[in-house]
Parts: sequence; structure tokens; C-alpha cells
Amino acid sequence: MKRKSIILFTALVVSVLSCSDSVEKDYKDASLSIDERVESLLPKLSLEEKVAQMRIFHANIGAKPDENGNLKLSDKVIEKLKLGIAGIKNPGEHIDPLAAAKLNNELQKYIIENNRWGIPALFVTESYNGVDAEGCTRFGRPMTSAASFNPELVQRQWDVVGREARLRGMHMCHSPEADIVRDPRFGRMSEAFGEDTYLTTQMVKNAIIGVQGNYEGLGNRTHIGAVAKHFAGYGQVLGGSNFAAVEISERTLIDEIYPPFEAAVKEARSLGIMASHGDLNGVASHGNPELLTGVLRDQWGFEGYVVSDSNDIARLYYFMGVAESPEAAAQMGLEAGIDIDLYAEDSYSYLPEMVKKNPELEKLIDRSVRRVLRTKFILGLFDNPYIDIEETKKGVRAESSLELAKESDLESIILLKNENNALPLSKDKSTKIALLGPLLSDDTKAMFESVSGSNIKYVAEKGFNLTNEKGGAPKLLEKDPKAIANMVNMARGADVTILFLGGDKFTAKEAYFSNSTKGDRATIDPVGPQDELVEKIKALGKPVIVVLKHRRTLSINTIAKEADAILDTWDLSEFGDESTAKIIFGEVSPSGKSPVTIPRSIGQLPFHYSMKEINYKKEYLFLEDGPIYPFGHGLSYGDFKYSDISISSGEITPETELEVSVKVTNEGSMKAKEVVQLYIKDEIGSVTRPDKELKGFEKIELDAGESKTVIFTITPKMLEFTGISMEKVLEAGDYTVKIGTSSQEYLETTFKLKK
Repeated sequence: MKRKSIILFTALVVSVLSCSDSVEKDYKDASLSIDERVESLLPKLSLEEKVAQMRIFHANIGAKPDENGNLKLSDKVIEKLKLGIAGIKNPGEHIDPLAAAKLNNELQKYIIENNRWGIPALFVTESYNGVDAEGCTRFGRPMTSAASFNPELVQRQWDVVGREARLRGMHMCHSPEADIVRDPRFGRMSEAFGEDTYLTTQMVKNAIIGVQGNYEGLGNRTHIGAVAKHFAGYGQVLGGSNFAAVEISERTLIDEIYPPFEAAVKEARSLGIMASHGDLNGVASHGNPELLTGVLRDQWGFEGYVVSDSNDIARLYYFMGVAESPEAAAQMGLEAGIDIDLYAEDSYSYLPEMVKKNPELEKLIDRSVRRVLRTKFILGLFDNPYIDIEETKKGVRAESSLELAKESDLESIILLKNENNALPLSKDKSTKIALLGPLLSDDTKAMFESVSGSNIKYVAEKGFNLTNEKGGAPKLLEKDPKAIANMVNMARGADVTILFLGGDKFTAKEAYFSNSTKGDRATIDPVGPQDELVEKIKALGKPVIVVLKHRRTLSINTIAKEADAILDTWDLSEFGDESTAKIIFGEVSPSGKSPVTIPRSIGQLPFHYSMKEINYKKEYLFLEDGPIYPFGHGLSYGDFKYSDISISSGEITPETELEVSVKVTNEGSMKAKEVVQLYIKDEIGSVTRPDKELKGFEKIELDAGESKTVIFTITPKMLEFTGISMEKVLEAGDYTVKIGTSSQEYLETTFKLKK
């Protein structure tokens, strides 16, 4: 009897310990590590529930507010959410932040309460001008930010993006773009940070650190996770045409295209990566295990999730023609390393049936689900899934965020030309100014008046639109001679004309998969009668200032010839015209630098400053040599002089570093900022080398008459490249250091690498 009692007691203890151990490993226990919580939850899920954690749908299929602002779900969405979901794209994008926060709390509550394990969903946005949703601070586009050459400023800007997105109930952002863009025909050009690898790397890294709150903001629920895109080579599409093939050498891919993504993974710890729409040298990116697993995970150690671009796994079958069936396409994507299928109903939805025929696929499904669940735990969604609406009221469009948008504008505006010091204009002199042109906004005149004061009088006239502004493929309008004549007459009665020219959201945009939507162009000249307008107004013999607004590089030959001054503003914030006016009237000196080369003709493409030296040996018949304006170019109201370039040693070894310095003096009469740029040229290589490469920059501010010595450190890492054996090498030989104000204006010194 006693022995039986002992046995029963022992069994009871074992049972209690087992239960205790089970409780300790419960995924709801916040004291466990993230990996322990993932491994506790994953085995509980059915196959169908696992696959649900690998799919994202768009809120426009039926997750929206009703007339009273309460959550309304379509039958289709209700059905989808029964098993849970990886995420939902853009819920509440068309309502104000407070309403969105309320809606997303209701949506998240519904999702948690209507799947067996209470798994929350990721709500996903994008960011091209700040959070891509109603009522958030509107910043300039990434290309605009790149012109600031100020990574710290970009980090602060994206910090606001991360905070504002989280406060409206979002968790992930399909941004920033880490693509290198060098073809102005490409309609998405302004979504990226320019043509240069080093500049893009610095901007992408800081954007991700900002939006993720230096990673700490994820678990603290103050920021959102980034999804760097499009991996890899997307900006290099042939003909600048979206969805076209990408043909790029493996060496260029490694040395120029990969670095921004590698920095996103290794330095900024991006939570996500999005695969590229297209192929890469014949291998479809969404079915490329060497790229998505070999490079991204095995080489770089990426631990986050990889999401498809819109419907692109299914397109391996019906567009790319590399899969025999929709099911084969799903298997290709899964095996390559795509963890989440964005939007498609004809791809990962097939996985449960496919596993019945091939049970081994479930191991790959588990691999992907682990990554998705891990992300949700990192973001703290299992423990704190809802937004404090009181914080939303205080945090979105805070005064500090609006001021930051203005600051970013002022550092991003590029003074391309300033003949005879046409700018700045004086506020003190009584002047009549004509504000004219197709890029004039409704509030431009009011913004200029708020800056210039009572001495300046304005007349304003847009004159004409560039397109009919309709549909996915807008059409150019016929020239309106009366409109041009009217603007010329207005300019005749003014002392100065400011022309607002360039392009808009209809002349440069994403070309979607549908044949009825287009956004790429076969020419890069300004469309419509803009050149004619400049010429006719210039013929009046009065000062002509051009404000360029655009989303792709334009071959502005006529504008560059005729205008007395040109301000290149790309696509600024909601305060863009106010900031432009401040530059025009000299409140602030312009300090932006061009993040792209500005070509004279589309026939020069490809045309970026860091091409191989042999590309520059022969120019074209009947075309002036070189670009209109080079990469890194940007004038100032200051007058910066470079002198006394010095290098700490004439030699460097694989174990040592060098310091190179230059003295910069502002000989002008106004405080101003300057971007001091460091380029290095490898004079002799085992493979043909770039003409020069940006390896560093520093933005400085100098008072009138002030000097500063700027010092750069040259490391062996800066000199590495992919050699003839397709491995990274450090080659002995001669190098030239160039420090200056642009990629074409600099002082030089030399050193040798000895091994």
C-alpha cells in the first residue's frame, strides 16, 4: 500500500513537472525568448493555418470603415481571416490617423479573436513621401532626400515615418528602395536614392535605422519594421521598362548593386526584404535560391522574412514562363526562399494540397512560418497588439515633424545654375514677379507671399497641363498657343519671371502589370511646349528663374541654356513651394547636390559618373561632350574654395589606413553649407575599373570668411573590388584621391597600395 502511494506520488510529481514545463514553453509567456515562443506555437498550427501565415491581402478587398467609422468586413475577408493571416496591406489608408488607429484596433481585435491561436496580423504600408496614408506628414521623395547628402537628416525623417505609421496601427513598411537607378526612362526613378552605390547605401541604411527606431523601437512599439526592396537589380531593367529583363554582369551586381541591400541586412537589421519583379540574367528573382537564400541568408545572415512583390510568385508561371504550372510556381518560390505571398490567389493557396502529394514541402513551409511569427514577436504584437489612440492624437503631424519636412526641403534643393548671381532675389526692392508654368500649384502664390513680404507683388498663371491626367496611360495635350501667349504677356509686365517646369505624377510613375497602365518613357526631354515657353519669355530680356519639379531626370538642354538660374527641387514635401521661396529670397543658401548625372540626350544612356573609364574615350557626333550637369553638382550662395589637399602617407597596406584632408573656405558673404565629396580612382586593375567612385562625403556649414579642414580616412576596405577570379581582392598599385564640390570639380593627390 505504501509502495503504491509512493508510485502515485511520483507519477503526480512527474505529471506536475511536465505540465509546468509545458506552461513554461507556452508561446503566450512573454518571459520566454522569441525563438522559444515561435517553437512553442508552430507545432500547434494546422497546415492550413501555417499557409495562412504566409499570405498578405490588400484591405481594398473588404476591410474598411462603414459610414459611422466602424469596421466593416466583406464576406471574402471574413473567410480569409478564419485561419489567421500573415498581414493586410494598407488598412485605413484613406482615412485620417485617428480614424485609422481606431479601425486597425478593431481589425486586429477581430483577427485575434477569430483564429484559434490568437495570432495577430501585420498591417503593412509604404513610404514614398512619408507614410503612404491620409493625414501623415508629407516629406519629399527618396530621390529628393538623397540630394541633401545628409544621412543623419534622412534618419530623422524616417524616424518620423516609423512613429507616424505605428501610431495609426501599422507594423511594416514596404520601403525603402535599395535599388540603384541609372535610367531616367524608368518611371519609378524618384522612389530610390540615386545612381551611386555609396550614397544609396548610406541613405538606405539610415532610412531603415530611422523607421525601425534603431531596432529598439520595434519591441517598444514606437516604430515599424522595414522591408528593403527590390532584391536585386530591379532598377536596371532593359530599356527602363518595368517588368523587363535585367542583364547585368555578376561583377557589377556584387560591387555596385548588392551593397545597399547588404548594409540593410547587416548594419540596419531590416526586418524584411522584398524580391525583385523581374529576372536576373535569365533567372527569375522569385525563383532564385542562389539569390534569396545563398546570398541573402547564407552569406549575409539575414533572419527576417522575404515577401514577394505583387503577385510575382504566380507570375513565374503565367508571365515569366519558367514554371510549368501555378503549383510549380508556388514550389519554386517556396524553395527559393519567398516566405510571404503578396496578394495572389493562385500561388501559395495551393500549398496545402501540394503537401498531400509531397509531404517534404511542409518543412519549407515551417521554415517560412517561423520567420513570419518571429517578426510578429519582435514587434511585440502578441503582447501589445493595439494602439493607444490618445498617443495618436499627439504624435501624428506634430509641429516638430512639420518643421523637419521644411528642414529636409531646404537641404535638398539644388542650385544647378546661377548666371550673374541672378539669385537670391531681394525682399527689400519693390518687384513684380510672374509665377508661371504647368508645375505651378494652387497654393504656390500664397506660399511665396508668406515668405517675400509686402514689397513683392505677384501674378500667377499655370497656363496648361502636361497631360489629360486621366487613366493609367495619360495622353499629352495639344499645344495651346493662346495659353502661351497669355503667359508671355504676363511675363512682359513683370520684372522677373519664375517658371515652374519639369514633370509631374502623370509623366513619371510606376507602370503596373496591366497593359492599360504605363509610367516609363522612351524619351527624357521635357514634355509639351515647355521649351518654347522658356525661349519666348527669355526673349523679353528679363531675368528668368526656373524651378524644376519632377520625378525623373530630364534632359533640360533648352532650360539650361536660356534660364538665368535653375533650382532643381525634384519632389519636395507639402511645404515645397514655401521652402523654394526661402531659397529664392536668400533666407537660406541652397546646399543640395545632384544624386544623378543629368544627360544631354537619351542617346547617352547608360550614363552615370562611375562608369568604366573606357566609356569616356569617345563621344557622339553632333552632341556636346559630357552631361549637362554632373553627379554631385550643386551651387551655393556661399563661395567655397578648396585648397591645401594633404595625405598622411604616400603608401597604404592591407593592415593600415590613411588620412586625407582638404581646407575649405567660404569666401562669400553668406553663411552656407557645402558637401565635401571624396572620390577614389584605381589607376590600374586586373579588370577594367570605374573612372572614379564616391567613397565618402561630409556636409559642413561655414560662416562668411570661415575655413575648415575636412579629414577623410581611407581604409583598405574602400579599395576592394571583385577581381578576375570573381572573389574580392585588394590589388597593389596606384590610386588617385579626388576631393571637391562635385564628381567633376576637385583637387587631387595620390598614394600607392603595397602588399
